[in-house]
Amino acid sequence: MRTAFHHQLDALSQHIADMCDLSGTAMARATEALLGADLVRAETVISAHPDFVARVSQTETGAYNLLLQAPVATDLRAILGSLQNVADIYRMAALALHAADTARLRHPASALPDDVKPYFVEMGRIAVDLSRSATKVVLSGNPEQAAELADDDAMDELHRLVFTILMDRQWSHTVAAAVDVTLLSRYYERFADHAVMVGRRVIFQANGSHRTS
Repeated sequence: MRTAFHHQLDALSQHIADMCDLSGTAMARATEALLGADLVRAETVISAHPDFVARVSQTETGAYNLLLQAPVATDLRAILGSLQNVADIYRMAALALHAADTARLRHPASALPDDVKPYFVEMGRIAVDLSRSATKVVLSGNPEQAAELADDDAMDELHRLVFTILMDRQWSHTVAAAVDVTLLSRYYERFADHAVMVGRRVIFQANGSHRTS
């Protein structure tokens, strides 16, 4: 009986890892859409989102079914942490969707002025790297590996730099462009925050605390 339970628990982790990977793919495509004013890329992200939402619902149902089997200790932490991870990963995908929506809204123009694009190239890279790392730690359950994920300082610094540029008197673009850039920078920063939370939660699932050992 417990063997079947742990097979289901492993399957739950796999589903969550798959969704985390999909959220990273969505953000990668949304970034390409923003940088290249690419409507096709934007539509790819937007059209895929309903299927992602369905995955979220199915995964949550699987987790609730495991709770009905009265798990204790580490298994209970794993299931409750998994439910929280699903919520974070859903928000990651939603943020990628917001970025793609912005690219579609501004098409055929670019939502990003040329002078801020290099920052978003890097923000996109960091966001995708964090999502890939989160995917790996969800599968491994390794707290030491998860601890390496718990750092989004580079993203925070880029977010601050973009805000500094927006506040500079040399900003020569429209108010609408300033609003777009502000919101987009926030989307990337929050995406990174959610990925880091997944890593911290894996530590808690393994150890019962947020320490690595």
